Amino acid sequence: MAVFPGEDARLDLKRHLPAGSRLTRSEKWHVTLVFLGDVPDERTPDAAQALDTVAPPGPLTLHLSGGGRFGSVLWAALAGDVDRLSAFRETVRSALLAAGLPSDDRPFHPHLTVSYRFDRAVQRALGTYAGPSWPVTEFALVQSAAGDYHTLRTWPVNPPRPGSR
Repeated sequence: MAVFPGEDARLDLKRHLPAGSRLTRSEKWHVTLVFLGDVPDERTPDAAQALDTVAPPGPLTLHLSGGGRFGSVLWAALAGDVDRLSAFRETVRSALLAAGLPSDDRPFHPHLTVSYRFDRAVQRALGTYAGPSWPVTEFALVQSAAGDYHTLRTWPVNPPRPGSR
């Protein structure tokens, strides 16, 4: 389960980072809400059904600000509606666990991985970074295959208005 930043946010971060750095591809940049690990294809409908039961959290706005590292991994930190995103993440995780799907039980530390190779210049750039806000419009069930991410399905974060379709 993931949230993808808007294109403007990704482009702004990419422009802020040192040219020539070994970064992950910006189109892959995302915030993992819940990591399911290897889920057999036949269980994907179970994940989708579980996520259908999750109430949308309502409007969320995020922006990237600062950064850090996990070992050699460098990441951009999130700011904005992070508390509401964290609460929503727990709701999503609970629904998936109730459906018998595995979930990473490490504490949630919302971030966007920018590089799997430590680079002091990238770390410095992230430390002073404050990017533009973006509205979160959806969350996605994503499959990783051969180094690429494939969105299997999305759900809106804003509940539909009464009388709209």
